[in-house]
Amino acid sequence: MLGLGIASVLRWAEPGSAWLLIGSLLYLAGVIVVTMAFNVPLNDALAAVSPTSPEGTALWTRYLAEWLPWNHVRTFANIGALIAFILAYGRQAA
Repeated sequence: MLGLGIASVLRWAEPGSAWLLIGSLLYLAGVIVVTMAFNVPLNDALAAVSPTSPEGTALWTRYLAEWLPWNHVRTFANIGALIAFILAYGRQAA
């Protein structure tokens, strides 16, 4: 995705470059960064505790409250990136 973003800037005058950049940024920020910054640490914390312990129960409650909204961000970022890539392709193919 980083390569697509760089290519879109280098070929800015070509049709669809703006959509390609938008799709790349949505995917990088909304999927990769969110996954690394929020979802993976929560997954790791949950994996480190016993699910039957009081700490595990408390962590699971926190996990559901924090992980799910970030997963929605990833989902909508993925959909937005897909739409942007389709629009970029449509502009380039025309």
